[in-house]
Amino acid sequence: MGFLLDKLDEAKFNAQRDIVQNERRQGIDNQPYGRMFEIVEAAMFPTTHPYSWPVVGYMADLKKATVEDVKNFFRVYYAPSNATLAIVGDFDPTQVKPWLTKYFGDLTAGATIKRPTVIAPTLTAEKRLVFEDRVQVPRLSLAWPSVGDDKEDEYALESLAAILAGSRTARLTKTLVYDRQSAATVSAFNNDSENSGYFMVNITPRPDHTLAELESTADSVIARLKHEGPTAEELAKTKAGLEFQFVSQLQSNLGKAQTLNDGLVFHGDAGYYRTAFAKLKAVTPADVKRVANKYLGAGRVVLSIVPQGKPALASKADKSTKVAVSPDGGHYIMERAQ
Repeated sequence: MGFLLDKLDEAKFNAQRDIVQNERRQGIDNQPYGRMFEIVEAAMFPTTHPYSWPVVGYMADLKKATVEDVKNFFRVYYAPSNATLAIVGDFDPTQVKPWLTKYFGDLTAGATIKRPTVIAPTLTAEKRLVFEDRVQVPRLSLAWPSVGDDKEDEYALESLAAILAGSRTARLTKTLVYDRQSAATVSAFNNDSENSGYFMVNITPRPDHTLAELESTADSVIARLKHEGPTAEELAKTKAGLEFQFVSQLQSNLGKAQTLNDGLVFHGDAGYYRTAFAKLKAVTPADVKRVANKYLGAGRVVLSIVPQGKPALASKADKSTKVAVSPDGGHYIMERAQ
């Protein structure tokens, strides 16, 4: 916060930019299915929405960035007035406070930041996409607009995800992986950012099973859950697992620090974890049924990631829009497949 700008020059900037570009190649561009989230988010959110582009940026963004861009961003956001500090462990508070004054006391607070207004996305119809990737096995992704960490339904959606694809007895996992043995893997989660999010299901097929087959079966399982709701036993098992995960993250000092910081930054209360835990425990079968019907509707993104040269492996390929990476690596091009 205090001394980076004085040391940042063109040579150091270029070296670090090369590192970030390589991180993007390793984690996204050259990773099997690595572009999945970017493609879904580009289709889910309007182009002006802050969640429509990746945090790391596209390769074209990284190439265009300058030293002054970094310095200006740093001056605005990397200041004490825009930061929180959590200190966790076996320490003497009377010893720590002088250290805080020594290392942070002389730093300029920073300017007031105007926070953007982030609206929740809506999809009035289904968007079907197909992306050819360097993969051996296709994968199906279903994504619906949902809510972020700032909304009450986030807890019921978290339970819904675990009921669909948590343990061996979760509905999608049991049906697709064990009963029909048509899928190798199934996952479900509510991808909740601070102000918005989307509910996602990912399915990888076993040999001789198609994405269209998996989509049809998944839709039937979800439709049944929307109609019946979960049983009390299902939700009890799910909440036991979620409660275990919640408590487990508090076992390490790092986990405690992150939990305290998250509560203060996103909810204005470092002790918000108590409220979050109570809300998680309060979820009822009726809550899960309600959010399933509210969010898992017709408006969704259906993405088929298929091996290169095999777009026909997509689910309903004739109704899908082809996704390609722009020549400069700056965005995704979506054109209706012929």
